[in-house]
Amino acid sequence: MSREAKIERNTKETKIRVCLNLDGRGQADLHTGVGFFDHMLDGFARHGLFDLEVCADGDLEVDCHHTVEDTGIVLGQAIREAVGDKKGIKRFGSSLLPMDEACVACAIDLSGRPYYSSDAKFTVPRIGDLDTEMVREFFYAVSYNAQMNLHFHVLVGSNNHHICEAMFKAFAKALDAAVSYDERITDVLSTKGSL
Repeated sequence: MSREAKIERNTKETKIRVCLNLDGRGQADLHTGVGFFDHMLDGFARHGLFDLEVCADGDLEVDCHHTVEDTGIVLGQAIREAVGDKKGIKRFGSSLLPMDEACVACAIDLSGRPYYSSDAKFTVPRIGDLDTEMVREFFYAVSYNAQMNLHFHVLVGSNNHHICEAMFKAFAKALDAAVSYDERITDVLSTKGSL
């Protein structure tokens, strides 16, 4: 069964299309207009082994806020749709990911209950053309639209690029684990019988 989703969102501020295949090969075609953000999404796709297409036309003449946040909204919706009924998946996923001097932990629960928590702090206002405060806004939007618990803990790190990249890659690895199947799970992994 194909676990794919195609989602579009059109507002006065952005026009965004996301195509996601959870069972891909890590191929990405990314056009958000924000170079560093494309670099982060490429790492997410490659290390999660997701096929991902993102085409975003946003009001970058204002700033990157609407483009990055709305991409998070659409990606979250795509994750939720692609996962489907969640039967047979592990539901939980975590990753402890090193990136040179940085090390980031990410934990996910595809519970159907959105929650976001992160202690990530950046010491520069921008990395390339991405406002660092948008890292939180992106992952918050993903978590609430995918209806997942998403937690980040930065154990160590001094280079802002490395911390940010470790977050995206740790998220990819944790999500890949959470959506993977276990043949011992015949329904949804919940004592309530539903998620």
